[in-house]
Amino acid sequence: MNVITPHLWFDKEAIEAAEFYCSVFPDSKITSTTTLHNTPSGDCDLISFNVWGLPFMAISAGPFFKCNPSISFMANFDPSRDMDAEEKIDEVWSKLSEGGIVLMPLDKYPFSERYGWVQDKYGVSWQLILTNPDGEPRPTIVPSLMFVGDNCGKAEEAREFYLSIFRNAKPGSIFRYGRGQEPDKEGTVMFTDFMLENTWFAAMDSALEHPFNFNEAISIMVCCETQDEIDYYWEKLSAVPQAEQCGWLKDKFGVSWQISPVALNEMMAEGTPEQLDRLTQSFLKMKKFNLAELHKAFQG
Repeated sequence: MNVITPHLWFDKEAIEAAEFYCSVFPDSKITSTTTLHNTPSGDCDLISFNVWGLPFMAISAGPFFKCNPSISFMANFDPSRDMDAEEKIDEVWSKLSEGGIVLMPLDKYPFSERYGWVQDKYGVSWQLILTNPDGEPRPTIVPSLMFVGDNCGKAEEAREFYLSIFRNAKPGSIFRYGRGQEPDKEGTVMFTDFMLENTWFAAMDSALEHPFNFNEAISIMVCCETQDEIDYYWEKLSAVPQAEQCGWLKDKFGVSWQISPVALNEMMAEGTPEQLDRLTQSFLKMKKFNLAELHKAFQG
């Protein structure tokens, strides 16, 4: 299992959306589905799936949070990896934009021969880019954080903060806005990337007016083997006590994280309906997960 997994929150469409993404991107598949009963949101579908090499999870848990472009997913179409990259980017764009909202048209830009930004019919945002084949190879899908509003200008600080927390981490490239690129301030981050636990992320500042910011609809799940790991990440990341619930927290930038034991996913996959019900009722009462208590509830 990957240590880090993007997690999407939907009202009722988690399974439908996951099946859609697996039909749009190559080498994608559903890996597991589970239904949790008797939650505050009623019955909740949980689904794990893989999109072009990147594991995702999604939940249908009611109309409480809506995805927005503050966290998007950059899809790199690399001609050095795939001779049909240009045809594929057009094909994927056509499918993602149907019923969605085009944020930046698929076109030629100074930084790419072909690039577009679209919010799909489920509200998830994708940046499709024809990667420069002369540059370093990029992962196919990269979660991208956009720092806007009060967060604008903090992309570099956030990058350094995350790099300091994760033990297997490294910085990538960084490109800054220059003079005359107002409203963006000279020296702030136009684009940067960094790796946390073998998952690459991108980040940018944007001083344009945006009617959104980070929320719980897209969170970052960190899968932990031990209680010590859970305690470590919780202590390092949690900055908003009132946001702590069921393994969820918010960091000082407002990004939502889930600090979750690997064993919880295993118990959910293997448990009987009675075990799942006891497990669900146990973790619904928790803020930070207590691994021993979860095992106790599962075993009855």
